[in-house]
Amino acid sequence: MLAQIQLFLSTNQPQLINPNMTTTTTEIASIPKPTPQSGRAWWKEASVYQIYPASFKDSNGDGIGDIPGIVSKLDYLKELGVDVVWLSPILQSPQVDMGYDISDYYAIHPPYGTMDDVDRLIEGLHKRGMKYVMDLVVNHTSDQHEWFKQSRSSKTNPYRDWYIWRKPRYTADGVRQPPNNWGSYFSGPAWTYDAETDEYYLHLFAPEQPDLNWENPQVRAAVHKIMRYWLEKGASGFRLDVINFISKDQRFLDVPITDPSKSYSDGAKYYACGPRLHEYLQDLGKILKEYDAFSVGEMPSVYDPVEILNAVGFERGELGMAFQFEIMDLDHGPRGKFTPGQFKLAELKSVVTKWQSFMYENNGWNALYLENHDQGRSISRFASEKPQFRALSGKMLATFLGLQSGTPFIYQGQEIGVVNLPESWTIEDYRDLEAINFWNELTAAFPGDAQLQQQTLKELRLKSRDNGRLPMQWGPGKYAEFSSATAKPWIGVNDDYEQWNASSQVSDPGSVFRYWAGILKLRKELVDVFVYGSFTLVDKDHEELFVYTRGFGDETAVVVTNFSEKEVKWAVPADVSSVFSDGRYLVGNYEERKAIGFGGDVITVKPFEAFVVLKEAARLPN
Repeated sequence: MLAQIQLFLSTNQPQLINPNMTTTTTEIASIPKPTPQSGRAWWKEASVYQIYPASFKDSNGDGIGDIPGIVSKLDYLKELGVDVVWLSPILQSPQVDMGYDISDYYAIHPPYGTMDDVDRLIEGLHKRGMKYVMDLVVNHTSDQHEWFKQSRSSKTNPYRDWYIWRKPRYTADGVRQPPNNWGSYFSGPAWTYDAETDEYYLHLFAPEQPDLNWENPQVRAAVHKIMRYWLEKGASGFRLDVINFISKDQRFLDVPITDPSKSYSDGAKYYACGPRLHEYLQDLGKILKEYDAFSVGEMPSVYDPVEILNAVGFERGELGMAFQFEIMDLDHGPRGKFTPGQFKLAELKSVVTKWQSFMYENNGWNALYLENHDQGRSISRFASEKPQFRALSGKMLATFLGLQSGTPFIYQGQEIGVVNLPESWTIEDYRDLEAINFWNELTAAFPGDAQLQQQTLKELRLKSRDNGRLPMQWGPGKYAEFSSATAKPWIGVNDDYEQWNASSQVSDPGSVFRYWAGILKLRKELVDVFVYGSFTLVDKDHEELFVYTRGFGDETAVVVTNFSEKEVKWAVPADVSSVFSDGRYLVGNYEERKAIGFGGDVITVKPFEAFVVLKEAARLPN
C-alpha cells in the first residue's frame, strides 16, 4: 500500500527540475562584474507589499475585498514604509483560479470595483510617494476570453493560432489520446479535447486556462499593447505570472512516465525556459525601459542560477528580478508538495548563499520573499507559531529576509505575524483549486484510508495556498473587521484575529508591525550596505544560527538569527569578531540585547533571537 500511495502522490506534484533547458557558466563570462556604483536602480532600493484583493479589505459589505477597500488603507501602507504595492490580478475573470484566468485585460473584475477606482488607487499611491505594480498573466488566458472563444470556434478562425492546438494521437486499437503525455499543475493531463474541431488545446494549469501561443507575433503584439496601456495609466511595472513558460519546445515531445498507473507526467523540461524565452523577454524589457518601469518574473521549475541570471542580469534588458522557488520547496516531501518533508536550516543556508553570492558576483538581482498568495505562512513553516515565540519568530524572519541582497516582498499580514489557517479546518473549508483537486484524486484512489487523509490534511494546513488567502486581520471586531459585521467573508477568518490584528500593532512600539517598519527604514538609511553590499555566510555548519554579513567598502554589518527555540551559546568566529568588538548595535527583537551588548568571545543567543551589528568605516578627525 505504501508504494501505491507514493506512486499516486508523485504524479500529482510536477518534478521541479529542468535539466535540458539550462545554460553553462561559460555563457555569463562577459557579464560586467559589479562595482559599488554599478547597476543602481530605484526598484533595487524599494520594498514591495503584495495585496491579495479578495482578502484585503471589503468596503461594500459583500464579503469580498475590493479596490476601494485598498484605497482606504493606503495610509497604513505608508506607515509601514513600503515603496511599491503589487496587487494580485484585478482584471475581469470567471475566477476559476482566483483571477489568474483573465477574460478581459482592459476591464476590472466587477466585485473589485471599476476603472475609476483603479485610477484613484494609483493617484493615492503616487500622492504618498508609492508606486503601483500590476499582476499580469500572459502565459494563458481564461477560456472565456474572446480570443479563445474565437479560437475554438473553427480551425479557420483568424484567432485559431493564438492558442496551442494539436491533433489527437490514436493507439493501435483506435483509442484517442492527447498530443503528448504532459501533466497539468492542477492534476490530470495538460490537454483538453474539443469535440467541435476534433483537436486538443494545451493548458499547463486548469482546463479553463488555455495557454497562449507566443510563437504567433500577433499574440506578442497584443501583450505589448496591454503592457503599454497599463503603463500609460500609471503602473510602474509588472509581476509576470509563470513568465518562463511562454516559450514551448515546438516538438511537444513526450516525457518519461514516473508512475506506470498514469499516462501523463511533468513536461517542464520542454516549456520552462524554452528556446525563444529570452527573445520574448527582451521585447518586454524594451517597453519597460521606456517607462523606467520594472518587472519581477515568476520562474518556477528552474534551479540553475545561470538560467535565471540570463533573464535578470542587469545588462540583459529582460526582467528586473525573478521569483525562484528553492526556499519554498525546502519542506516538500520526496513525492511532492503535499507529502511530508522536513525543513532543514543547513539546506536554507545553502540555497540562500547560492542565490545571494551568484547574483552579486554577476550583476543580477534577487526577489526576496518567504510568503505570497501561493504559499503557507513563514512563521508556521520556518519558525514557530507557539504563543511565546510567535512575535519573536515574525521579527526574526523580518531581520533574516529584509537585510539580504535583493528587493524584499512583504505579503499582506506578514507584517503583523499572521500564521496558517486553524487546525480545525476540514477539506470543506478550503477554496484552493490545487488543494481540492489533490484531495479529490487522493480520496478517490484510496477511499477510507483515514491515516493518509489525516496526514494530507496536515500538509495542506502547512502548504496550501489558502493559508495566504484568509482575510486580512484588521481589528478585533467580527470577521477581523475585514468586512462589515453582517457580511460573511468569501473564505473563513483565522480564529486568532482578536489577539493578532493590525489595529493593535500599529500603535505598539514592540509589535511585529513596528519591527518590520524599522527593518525597512534601516534598509533605506544604510542603502550601500543593505542594498548594494556583498553577502557572506558565517559559520555555515551551525545547526541553529543563520549568520551572514553585508559589506560595502569599509563598512560591515553582521546579521544574527536563531531559527530554534533553544538558547544557544555561540563562539564568535574570528573573521567577524572585530565587528562585535568595535561595532554598534542597530536592531534586534530582544530589548535587553541593546543593554547587555555582545562583547566577548562567546555570545548567548536567545530563542528565535535576531540582532544586527554594524562596524563603520574609521572617521578621520576634522
